[in-house]
Amino acid sequence: MDDATAGVWIRAAHLGRKIKVEKGSMIYRQGELGFTFYFLLSGRIQVSIFQSDGAEFMLEMMGPWAMFGESPAMDGFPRIATAIAAEDSELIEFDIRVITGVIPSCPELAISLMRIVALKQRILASRIQYLALPKPEMRIGELLGRLADLYGEKRENGTLISIPLTHEQIAAMTGATRVTVTRALKRLTTLGAIELRQRRIWVLDSSKLLG
Repeated sequence: MDDATAGVWIRAAHLGRKIKVEKGSMIYRQGELGFTFYFLLSGRIQVSIFQSDGAEFMLEMMGPWAMFGESPAMDGFPRIATAIAAEDSELIEFDIRVITGVIPSCPELAISLMRIVALKQRILASRIQYLALPKPEMRIGELLGRLADLYGEKRENGTLISIPLTHEQIAAMTGATRVTVTRALKRLTTLGAIELRQRRIWVLDSSKLLG
């Protein structure tokens, strides 16, 4: 989220509680009921949906200043996904009942939540559009472009996707195989769209990601 939206929740930290979670810790499980949602200060959180046969579809890899778990906290329905710490992380845990109680005096919290939900709807619509494409290479390119926009660090020689990603994680987020991901990354490197440096992905020319 942008600095202004993130600032609302950083300033509201006193309404929640800061917690630290170790890599591999489960924050919440798919199917659970809960009133809590989370603002990520540092680290990475993997949010995935698990099918009845155990197959995993990774919805998102969250980086700093991301919010997650807010929809089931607000609508009261079971959580649709599982959130696991992909690395040691620090979070602010909010209770929607507390936030609802202070909204009359802090309306910026409600406005911020609406912006976050709208942003996630836009991201989801974009993902659905590209997941429907038969070419997994385009789905992979779309993912890299989106992560560069959300979590990119612009430098003179390109945009660094600050979230480290394995080929398996990219495959889980795009419905592709690991072999396909490896081939797609090599092709995008040849096209000059990306560059791999020390296991990190740099976006050099976003206009070539889908080509």
